[in-house]
Amino acid sequence: MEHRKIRGNGIDIHVAIQGPSDGPIVLLLHGFPELWYSWRHQITGLAARGYRAVAPDLRGYGDSDAPPEISFYTCFHIVGDLVAVISALTEEKVFVVGHDWGALIAWYLCLFRPDKVKALVNLSVPFSVRPTDPSVKPVDGMRMFYGDDYYVCRFQEEGEIEAEISEVGIERAVKKVLTYRTPGPLILPKDKSFWGSKDDSITLPCWLSEEDVAYYVTKFEERGFSGGVNFYRNFNRNNELLGPWVGCKIQVPTKFVTGDLDLVYYMPGVKEYIHGPKFKADVPLLEEPVVMEGVAHFINQEKPQEILQIIVDFISKF
Repeated sequence: MEHRKIRGNGIDIHVAIQGPSDGPIVLLLHGFPELWYSWRHQITGLAARGYRAVAPDLRGYGDSDAPPEISFYTCFHIVGDLVAVISALTEEKVFVVGHDWGALIAWYLCLFRPDKVKALVNLSVPFSVRPTDPSVKPVDGMRMFYGDDYYVCRFQEEGEIEAEISEVGIERAVKKVLTYRTPGPLILPKDKSFWGSKDDSITLPCWLSEEDVAYYVTKFEERGFSGGVNFYRNFNRNNELLGPWVGCKIQVPTKFVTGDLDLVYYMPGVKEYIHGPKFKADVPLLEEPVVMEGVAHFINQEKPQEILQIIVDFISKF
């Protein structure tokens, strides 16, 4: 596996690359609180099948640059980074696979620059996050449904959640979030009860090792959490900026996969959107969505081989 920095869109972007130099590129986009490393199983699997897997640390994460200003983390900044990565590696269209925030950004990449994307596989986050009335503030809606302690609401205050994570410990925070399996809203009470007692151990599932956690912890100790949290701090701003794309459709062949224990699946209206006619209307080239039983949010790590096979089966059609 090769690690390199690509200069583009005003920052240095770290990418992990594996596979033949002439293989079709598969761009793998991670979520929160993750890194390129979240795709470790799919990277090797894709490379073994002749694809060139490219997994960046998104802006603000890992070994990529992390501008200090919150305003530098809009969807346009992040999509700009990805366009720079794609353009540095090829003049051809690429396959894109996204999870969590990576899925949200992948929708926007397809919306803004469909000329760069051959086909899309998105995990966890459907296109129910499509542009809406620019006067609507999504965070206000989340606050109305779930209250001030909903994690997205807690993330809005600059420095607050970073200080809390520092107090409970980065290792504990990473373990608690990556092992979260409650099919419902992630609530972070200000009394810090979500994190549990420091004296209580957190049992890891079979798909997440102590070595995996150690890698995440090392990178978040170096970089901090502000970059990743700043994505959430631009929810309202993104919706203001997306006015020109209200009503636009995703015109890219798409496969969507989620788990029936994924917290996103239980957000208001999401399940109905996935299984109703609106998803296909918004994404005309969408194949039948897949809902994996007994699988939670971090689906590409929990079911690495199954997700690899879904990716390969889909992109091999193009």
